[in-house]
Amino acid sequence: MKLRRTATDHGERVEVLAAHGWVPAEDAAARLPHFGGINANDAIALLAMPLARQAELVNAAQDVAPCADAGVRGCLPFAPRSFRDFMLYEAHAIDAARGFVRRFMPGAQRIVGAYETVTGRTFPSLRPSKLWYRQPIYYFGNHLTFAADGEDVPQPAYSEALDYELELGFVLAHPLRDATLDEAERAIGGFVALNDFSARDVQLDEMRSGFGPQKAKHFASAMSGIVVSADEILPRWHDLSGNIAINGTVIATCSTAGARFSLGEALAHASRGEQLFAGELFGSGTLPGGSGIESGRLLTRGDTISLSIDGIGSVTNRIY
Repeated sequence: MKLRRTATDHGERVEVLAAHGWVPAEDAAARLPHFGGINANDAIALLAMPLARQAELVNAAQDVAPCADAGVRGCLPFAPRSFRDFMLYEAHAIDAARGFVRRFMPGAQRIVGAYETVTGRTFPSLRPSKLWYRQPIYYFGNHLTFAADGEDVPQPAYSEALDYELELGFVLAHPLRDATLDEAERAIGGFVALNDFSARDVQLDEMRSGFGPQKAKHFASAMSGIVVSADEILPRWHDLSGNIAINGTVIATCSTAGARFSLGEALAHASRGEQLFAGELFGSGTLPGGSGIESGRLLTRGDTISLSIDGIGSVTNRIY
């Protein structure tokens, strides 16, 4: 099941994808005699339905007239209740650290480059901390500053090193606390593509403070306009391809393969001694090759950045 949310001058509505186009979820639900009082204008509530009920809704949508596009504006598919962002990929962590050295520490770059050339091994300080190998680590982002697909995003005035980061996003449809791995995976309602924007020139000092990212991250993130139900993505979440395009030109491809921990392990860890609620959003962390600090191509004002993940969709934003 694929859902999106749109807005008109008369309000917002959730739409479900049928074979002939997008239709109002409320209109599809009205054709089901025992829909069960579920709010069809709430994407998280729809994602929380059993798979059989989701299939009924999609089937009912086939007999509903498609939505008119005139005067319709795209929105976030849901409003996240919070945002935790994991770092599941060692390859990204190492390559991003190497990119930081190249851009911001030219003196150290000579030492790192010489060590890696002579030994053929990764410079030790480029690797994640020992804790990263023992448990999923994450930071709390700002769930109130998510931009929708197609929305312009301002470059913060305090940064001249704006970066994109392609991530797999997943949202809870059911609450969790002290969850097992299976319980954690079953609580996932849907998947989105995320862009975790970063002010790289601010990030380094903030990370050294011991408190984690602050102004380097909290100014903006972005989310694809479509959320895809878990049954379509979860069985293959570790084998999805991604693309990155700047100003219409594909500059990188990447994959969700190679995560240190599963999504169930990540969520189970987050739920240890802590109540998690439906509607809370999580990021996988940047896919290997999914950021500009790795390739050396950061964003500038006027750029249009488009990130996509196979089977989910894309999120495109212009920087101003």
